[in-house]
Amino acid sequence: MIPAANRSSIWLDRLKPYTERADIPHDLIVEGKLSRMVGLTLEAIGCRAAIGSRCEIETKSGRMIEAEVVGFSGSKVFLMPTAEVHGLEPDCRVIPMGKNSLAKVGFGLLGRVLDGAGNPLDDKGPLRTTAQISLNGTPINPLSRKPIREPLDVGVRAINSILAVGRGQRMGLFAGTGVGKSILLGMMTKFTNADIVVVGLVGERGREVNEFVLKILGEEGLKRAVIIASPADCPPLMRVHGALLATSVAEYFRDQGKDVLLLMDSLTRFAQAHREIALAIDEPPATKGYPPSVFAKLPHLVERAGNADEGGGSITAFYTVLAEGDDTNDPIADAARGVLDGHIVLSRALADSGHFPAIDIEASISRVMTDIADANHLKLARDLRRLYSLYQQNRDLISVGAYQPGSDPRIDKAIEKHPAIVEFLQQDMDESVSIAQSLHQLELLLNLR
Repeated sequence: MIPAANRSSIWLDRLKPYTERADIPHDLIVEGKLSRMVGLTLEAIGCRAAIGSRCEIETKSGRMIEAEVVGFSGSKVFLMPTAEVHGLEPDCRVIPMGKNSLAKVGFGLLGRVLDGAGNPLDDKGPLRTTAQISLNGTPINPLSRKPIREPLDVGVRAINSILAVGRGQRMGLFAGTGVGKSILLGMMTKFTNADIVVVGLVGERGREVNEFVLKILGEEGLKRAVIIASPADCPPLMRVHGALLATSVAEYFRDQGKDVLLLMDSLTRFAQAHREIALAIDEPPATKGYPPSVFAKLPHLVERAGNADEGGGSITAFYTVLAEGDDTNDPIADAARGVLDGHIVLSRALADSGHFPAIDIEASISRVMTDIADANHLKLARDLRRLYSLYQQNRDLISVGAYQPGSDPRIDKAIEKHPAIVEFLQQDMDESVSIAQSLHQLELLLNLR
């Protein structure tokens, strides 16, 4: 136990760097005490701290627990801890640190695996960072952003040919559980033509972190990647920070002129973490248990990705959206569709039949494809979609033998091409197919070459 006199001296030393800063008035650094804890929310009285700023709570044993200000009501300040809260009791000291959350960034992050607080999870020593930036980012004037005009090769044939992705685009990957979204993300991580890859594993199973690093990325892939992991057992604030940190790291590299691929698994877990925080501070639920603030946070996060201004780099982002019960119209999925530049839907029926990647091309769309693909590419994609949809619409008649060949030349062609189309849309997870190869194979499939 640290004597009271020594603790005061220690805290004067800790607060000195912040009290000396010109942007933090002295009267804002007012200590308080812990008065109440309900669920994950801590209530403090007597202290003054701004939303988003950090506080440290001192237990009777001298252990320090960091927390972030998430709300206030009258003289009460609501705090959300960033770590375990064992040892807290009434009247613990609450000391505002006078600073907001910052992300440490730099090229020394490449090849590293971090937690939501930016601390290393691997055994590669301390981080070599060169700058600090805000965890909440700085908005870019939408009129100064570069338009999306350049295609991005993701190495997946079905996407390159039918759902072309542009550099700086933000796509959603909609899927239920166990239909292969993590494997598809891993393929894009390895095969995408990008300078740097930033992966945010938010709220998913802890075992997937090591599997993603060892099996999917591998040693070579990790050299140009940064992994931020906030598994499901982390406090909700750390899951939120994991998503914000991944975006901040991607923004830093974009501002250095790099083309960045940002993969976040998953946007749904980010929203659920925000829901836990909002409900804990008594925000009323609105839509299926989600408070209104959750739907305001989604575009704030997603809009940070995309192209920089002229001369800068880009962030091409893929966000997985978990369709609970395979319902792609749940509130988060519906809100995500409204703020993203397209969506790729994975079908459980296709996955159960062994079709991988299980992309439902009828339900998927890329909203910028018309801006990045030439007329020939667009025509090929439309023709394949037309043949595939025509077969699916008449599938039952064909299966039971009720359709008579020769009744409709279009259906006859769809039946003839269907096995080749199904084979074309499938791909081994270790196989990479470029845009040029995808288009060449598509032309051969449609007998145009």
